[in-house]
Amino acid sequence: MSLGVFAAVLAAALVHAGWNLLIKGAADKLAMTMSVAICAGLIAVAILPFLPLPAPASWPYLAASVLLQSVYYLLIARAYRVADMSLAYPLMRGTAPLVVALSGAAVFGETLGGGEWLAVGLISVGIAALALGAARSAGVATALLNALVIAGYTLVDASGARLSGAPAAYVLLLAVPTGVVTVATALAGGARPRLDRRTLGLGLVGGAATTLSYGVALWAMTRAPVAPVAALRETSIVFGLLGGRLLFGERVGGRRLAAVLMVVAGVIALRLA
Repeated sequence: MSLGVFAAVLAAALVHAGWNLLIKGAADKLAMTMSVAICAGLIAVAILPFLPLPAPASWPYLAASVLLQSVYYLLIARAYRVADMSLAYPLMRGTAPLVVALSGAAVFGETLGGGEWLAVGLISVGIAALALGAARSAGVATALLNALVIAGYTLVDASGARLSGAPAAYVLLLAVPTGVVTVATALAGGARPRLDRRTLGLGLVGGAATTLSYGVALWAMTRAPVAPVAALRETSIVFGLLGGRLLFGERVGGRRLAAVLMVVAGVIALRLA
């Protein structure tokens, strides 16, 4: 992975943690999540006319990803309702690259070396410590389920972006139906969120942030192996942990801090392996 790709993915990790902090800080987390999804779609609609369409070979991947990302948004809202940011975020983002790394060989023929297996081991132990340290938290099951969803759409979109010939257009085209499906699913489930002016304004910021951060990640996956990019992106765990502590006053005890640092060490090792 080149230095330019490395720096871009690291910056995307910071941006990603930022829009998750917006959702965690909202009084109505589902309304904020829906606002982010809607605004991401509106931003995409404004930009797409100036870009070439992705190649037809990538369209089935787009369709699959729309379903996965809609579930992802709804699970984010639930996870942040029932668990601390400093617990839910590391579990969601730390588990996903582990699944991606283990699945990479089957999907992309990207086998793991000895150093990469060591990194996977560090991530696994860190995640287990996080989960065991909060075994009674309802957020653990939701966060781990969402991690599987994240890994799923990461693998789908890595394939789709490579086939698209236009990663930026792929990301933007993905955002439009994802916003529609997310909102429709939430409303069908009985949700009645209050989308006031402030929520929509912050949603516009979050929509731009999620589009940018994921766009950079997919672009990087067209220029480097998927597993290291997915793992490096999850250094956002550090930013999420700090944000939860500084903005929301969440307690970050020694066990949770050590577990998160172990996950981060595994992520970094996976990058360097």
